[in-house]
Amino acid sequence: MEYVTAVPHLRSEAPAAARSGRRSLAVALLFGALGAAVALLATRQRWAEGTATVAGGAFPLTAKGSDVTGVPAALAIVGLAALVAVFAVRRAGRFVVAGLLALSGAGIAVAALAAVSDGSALNERAAKVSGDSSATVHALTHTGWPYVAAVGGLLILLAGLLALRYGRLWPAMSGRYERGTARPRRTARPVDPERPEEIWKALDRGEDPTGA
Repeated sequence: MEYVTAVPHLRSEAPAAARSGRRSLAVALLFGALGAAVALLATRQRWAEGTATVAGGAFPLTAKGSDVTGVPAALAIVGLAALVAVFAVRRAGRFVVAGLLALSGAGIAVAALAAVSDGSALNERAAKVSGDSSATVHALTHTGWPYVAAVGGLLILLAGLLALRYGRLWPAMSGRYERGTARPRRTARPVDPERPEEIWKALDRGEDPTGA
């Protein structure tokens, strides 16, 4: 009768888990950084455009993403901070930060898609330009940049989901960065009583030159 040991099987699982951790880490970093960059870039582009009637004529108006909503840009910065913080925490803290990363991405996507039909920013500009608080924009159209911002949010969301799934396999920040390490104190060198300068230096260091 032959007996099969589980030791080789366990040994083969460890490298596989390490490879999965490295791949998921690389993909999460790529998705998170790229998603934040895409979302921030999209908010600086023109999202909406239309015309307002001013003194009997049509006046063109445009609004950038940051004018329409500030949520995507703010959450992109939060997502970047969470992406870095994932490596500074462990166990439950890493799970919480990964969840924050995923929620940031989801919030960006929702806010960007909700802004597709939002014309309030242009209406405010129309009221300011025309001097009529009831003025509104006509021929309102939107560009594709809100959808680009939503894609950036989805990339951050995927990075957060990867952190939730594989974060336990990722390396953590070294302990010497998490808390200050105590440096070994150097042993005081004996003071030569015949050299006054050494006595004064010892007193400046707070040492007792007599050795008592």
